[in-house]
Amino acid sequence: MEFTKVVLYTAQDGRARFRDEPLALTEGKPQARLSPLMASGGLQLRMSPVGFRSEFHCTELAQWVFILGGRMEIGLQDGSVRIFEPGQHFYSADLLPPGAVFDPARHGHRSRQLGPDALVTAFVRGY
Repeated sequence: MEFTKVVLYTAQDGRARFRDEPLALTEGKPQARLSPLMASGGLQLRMSPVGFRSEFHCTELAQWVFILGGRMEIGLQDGSVRIFEPGQHFYSADLLPPGAVFDPARHGHRSRQLGPDALVTAFVRGY
C-alpha cells in the first residue's frame, strides 16, 4: 500500500512544477497502514476569507498543506492549475533556488480561495 504525495517543487529551470510521488505505508497493522514517522517543525492553521488570492511567491520553508475546508487553487507560471478540496493535500517545496533573486515572472506559484466557503488549511512545517 502507498500514499500519493503531491509535491509542488522548483525544477532545474527555477520554475514551479507538480509531481506525484509514492509514499510507502510500511508501518502499522494490515487494517491501518501508516507511513514512517516524519519529523516536523510545527503546525499552523490558516483561514483565508472568500476572495483571497496571493501574488506569485515561493514557499519559505518546505511544508505539508492540508485542506480542511473550502477549495484552494494553486497556479503555476506556465498557466497550469490544480484545485485542492477538503481532505486533499500537497507538499509545498517550491523554494527559491539558492542564490536567485525572486522574479515574479519566473519563480513561484500563486494561490487563491475558490467558491462560497472560506479556505481553511493546516500547514505542517518540514525539516
